[in-house]
Amino acid sequence: MSDQPTDENEPEKTYGQIDITPTAIASVVHHAVKQSYGIVGMASRGMVNGIAQLLSRDPHKGIDIKLSDESFEIDIYVIVEYGIRIKAVAETLQKTVKFNVEKAMNRPLDAVNVYVQGLGHVPKND
Repeated sequence: MSDQPTDENEPEKTYGQIDITPTAIASVVHHAVKQSYGIVGMASRGMVNGIAQLLSRDPHKGIDIKLSDESFEIDIYVIVEYGIRIKAVAETLQKTVKFNVEKAMNRPLDAVNVYVQGLGHVPKND
């Protein structure tokens, strides 16, 4: 260990490139969605591509990441539990995803767009 003071104006050392893929970001989003109250499942964009997926299946289904040097945006397609206030669930999901992704990426998120594709029931465990 050195006792020499560090110069605050000295540039930070870089050791190479760091590349975070949209797939990695989608995994963070998926975990945030799983912990959100009132979400029954993920849906395909427009649900033309198939029926709603349960949360435990493909973690990238229903999540679109738009990432560029200037902006960072996430679209989430979900099925909300029937009988729950849709707007409250969507707003809570936006806040949860924004917090978790910004924490993981250390970068501000421009938008989290939630698209409610339908309503469903939570399957009962028999």
